[in-house]
Amino acid sequence: MNLRKGSRTRQTIVDEALGLARRIGLEGVTLGELASSVQLSKSGLFAHFKSKEALQLAVLEEACDQFTRHVVAPALTKPRGRERLEALFENYGNWIANHMREGGCIFISLSQEYDDRPGVVRDRLVEAEQAFRDVIRRVASGAADLAGKADFDADQFVFGFMGIGLSLQQAHRLLREPGARDHARQAFRQLCALHGL
Repeated sequence: MNLRKGSRTRQTIVDEALGLARRIGLEGVTLGELASSVQLSKSGLFAHFKSKEALQLAVLEEACDQFTRHVVAPALTKPRGRERLEALFENYGNWIANHMREGGCIFISLSQEYDDRPGVVRDRLVEAEQAFRDVIRRVASGAADLAGKADFDADQFVFGFMGIGLSLQQAHRLLREPGARDHARQAFRQLCALHGL
């Protein structure tokens, strides 16, 4: 029973920290503010996380798990080829748009926060970003194989795919452009056409 309660408390802490990180950045989450938000003492918080870095890594892992569940896993259930690629892009757009009120895509925000900050949090973020790029590369290469595109440049496609995501985040969150999703979808169709997919 205590283990179950401890696990629930830990998850509550991580969820609250993730929500704060989306709004103010991971470095901006203070242990005092977080303890107050979840109605724990600082020592109670430290019983679950021995350091701020351990908490930051747990928050990043939770974000990775959510991203996999909402973006990657559903796309991989689609038939191999263009349909799977479109699902991956649409899910990624949904991820960005659905988190608008919470600060947008946590990974885009963290990539700006940690791009020149060495350490284990940055290292894990780089791993997560590379893993998603690898998924895009594999899914797009599968679509290229089915389309008979032997000269498909997967790295260039991934670069374009991610660029559309970054542009969508800025247009949707910062500029509040009502047509941002439609522009992103059109850019994706053009990217696919450019690569013969």
